[in-house]
Amino acid sequence: MYETMEREGGDITAADMVLPEESSEIAKFYFDSTVFLTGATGFLGKMCLEKLLRDCYDVRKIFVMVRAKKGKDVQTRFDEIFDGPNMEPLKRKHSNFGSKVVLVNGDCTLPDLGLNDEDKAKIINETNCIIHYAATVRFDEKIRTATHINVRAVIDLIKMAKEMKNLKAMIYVSTAFSNCIQKEIREEFYPPPISGHKLLSLLDALDDDKLDKITPIIMGEYPNTYVFTKAVAEDVIKTEGKTLPVAVFRPSIVIASVKEPVAGWIDNLYGATGVLVGAAVGVLRSLHGKIENGAEMVPADYVVNCTLASAWDIASVKSINENREKNGKNQFEEEVPVYNFVSSPEAGITWDIYTKLAEKHAKQVPTPLLVWHYFFALRSSRIHHLIAVFFLHTIPAYLVDFIAICLGKKPMLVKGYQKINKFADVISYFSSREWKFTNSNVQSLWKKMGKRDKELFEFSMKNFNWDSYFYTYVRGARAYLLKDPLTTLPEGRVKYYKLMVLHYVLMTVLFFGFYKLLMFLLGLLF
Repeated sequence: MYETMEREGGDITAADMVLPEESSEIAKFYFDSTVFLTGATGFLGKMCLEKLLRDCYDVRKIFVMVRAKKGKDVQTRFDEIFDGPNMEPLKRKHSNFGSKVVLVNGDCTLPDLGLNDEDKAKIINETNCIIHYAATVRFDEKIRTATHINVRAVIDLIKMAKEMKNLKAMIYVSTAFSNCIQKEIREEFYPPPISGHKLLSLLDALDDDKLDKITPIIMGEYPNTYVFTKAVAEDVIKTEGKTLPVAVFRPSIVIASVKEPVAGWIDNLYGATGVLVGAAVGVLRSLHGKIENGAEMVPADYVVNCTLASAWDIASVKSINENREKNGKNQFEEEVPVYNFVSSPEAGITWDIYTKLAEKHAKQVPTPLLVWHYFFALRSSRIHHLIAVFFLHTIPAYLVDFIAICLGKKPMLVKGYQKINKFADVISYFSSREWKFTNSNVQSLWKKMGKRDKELFEFSMKNFNWDSYFYTYVRGARAYLLKDPLTTLPEGRVKYYKLMVLHYVLMTVLFFGFYKLLMFLLGLLF
């Protein structure tokens, strides 16, 4: 209990005292530290960079590795990282953040991450923390490219990390589905389909044609090259990262932010977000999946917060300097921690709830960009799904393109639906299956964090309100993906009701026509 103290004009009581605000232990970890961040041009990488600069501004330096791509040079791509509404909170809080960021020309498709000797030496000598987001997330990526980016780059990064005398933590960002051939996925390592070095040797021995032919044999039960190479990379971390303060971080399907850097922020149509937007604008009408299955997904800002907290956890629990001095043995040889950042253990949501919440909130803010009335369904039968695709995707696409050709316009819908159907097939692997995840390491991490850290780096999914989340998720997708501000809502509502009337009129006509045809055929038979 505080003692009462005398002051001029009266006494100071306990109620008058203002206690200093609790400091952030995670921010302290990044204080005066140098971070090597890969994948900064990607969705999560950009968010991680923004978060570090905004809430861990006392970080000494952040090496940001960027490669030239699609006709854009490194500097242009680097500058584009800081464009957009997601960077506005940072610019308002710290306008001179640029002094903290160092551009490094690198490329994960190349050996040694494509770094020149000078940059490589500088990174090795100065880095205290590595956060490796860089990856190709294309499910249909050629196995050679996927292996170079997702496996060889990890091998080369570990080699660099072993030379870093001041390294305190390294986080390898994988995926919760890296071991999707397992029914239960715990926070542990699983036998890899092949070792990283054997896979690279196989790639070196085969030309592209031969490699493409045997890719299904190499992957075995794995559904795509993304999860396959991630599984291989995790084994690389386990076997070659034993002497390092490293951890594997596995987020599930990443969707829009809850509140940081802005509510509902999303800049890509990958995964579940593509389903939401495609259904909302009326172009996606069927997906193969089971409505009762869990839809394993997590918000992006929670992913970033937990990633940053995981690095602090690794550094605080396993101090590499102390362990190297202790009996000449490194404690990191015992095990590499794994963090499953998933929602199902604490805030599970089914695909049925996901689609219903998406429909509910999408109908509240219809866009003028609507193509057709909402007519989406998740179908558990693969045959029923294919029938629906034929009648609801393929036939309308050919009819519209035929009309376009007659009017002298360029046909686009058939090719568009080929891409949509391909996307739907990729997603169906995850919507038609279910896994049991555990995340005790993530829950333990949350419990050991202080009050201030829980405010700054929130990521607990306990008591997560999905309905409230979808309110901002749908509006964020409308604003940031469709580039359609809410000021167009009146136009959107007019178009929504017009298409709804047209949809039901067409359904009535088609139903009546089918009924008449059926009666005619029955008349011929009987």
